[in-house]
Amino acid sequence: MLMDDPTGLSSQAGDYLALLLEKTLLFLPKLITALVIFVVALYMAGWVARLIRTTAARRDADPELTELLSRLGQWSVIILGTLWALETVDRNITGFVAGLGIVGFTVGFAMQDVAKNFIAGILLLWQQPFDVGDTIEVKGYTGKVMDVNIRATELRTFDGLHVLIPNADVYINPITNYTRPQERRITLEVGVSYDSDLTEVSRVALEAIASLPGLKEDPAPVVVFNRFGDSAVIFTLSYWVDLAQTGYGQALDAGVKLIHGAFARAGIEIPYPVRTLIQK
Repeated sequence: MLMDDPTGLSSQAGDYLALLLEKTLLFLPKLITALVIFVVALYMAGWVARLIRTTAARRDADPELTELLSRLGQWSVIILGTLWALETVDRNITGFVAGLGIVGFTVGFAMQDVAKNFIAGILLLWQQPFDVGDTIEVKGYTGKVMDVNIRATELRTFDGLHVLIPNADVYINPITNYTRPQERRITLEVGVSYDSDLTEVSRVALEAIASLPGLKEDPAPVVVFNRFGDSAVIFTLSYWVDLAQTGYGQALDAGVKLIHGAFARAGIEIPYPVRTLIQK
């Protein structure tokens, strides 16, 4: 029937074009506003990323953590700007955001351990109780830190084992960092014969340890006789070493060798345990 009435068809087409033009003119300012918001969001995202990098550099933060945080900040601003821009052009995003929240809650609940370890890993990298390469003790394991990833901290123990400890466990437990200290105290426990002159023992031990490489004069080495053993009088020799000049293991080894050699030259006996058997 429309084909029989060209005038009616032309009128309908004109009305449609007029309506389309009207909607376009109404939509165009919103579109321009949305584009401006999105461009500003892109600019702000770059500014946030630079701010995070600058702040992290002042704190000497880990480069990998700095890059991670800068990207998180950048994309957070971009996502917020995109949602704002969509809202400006009358896109109904309320349902979308609500659905996204429900899905996020469900996934987060199911993967709470993964999320917990991820957040703990970020906090460890940010607070830096240790660096990659440090020797630490945590959760009963001692070793060199090889890596801190999104799930676990990897240690290489002294006997060559690779141990993965969940980041959350590392974060909430006491951490002993053996690399950070600049000085360490070493304590040797030695037993000498009951026939020994204890004053002479102290003098010989202190003179012997004085030649130790890296020994600190303050605090000075000290000898303390603390108990009577089954076959010896027991004393402890405590001394501090500068870890910039020697390692803990080297200083411990050298201390034992120096005491053993000095006692042998001075005729001070380090007795073997003695057991007396009475047969009835």
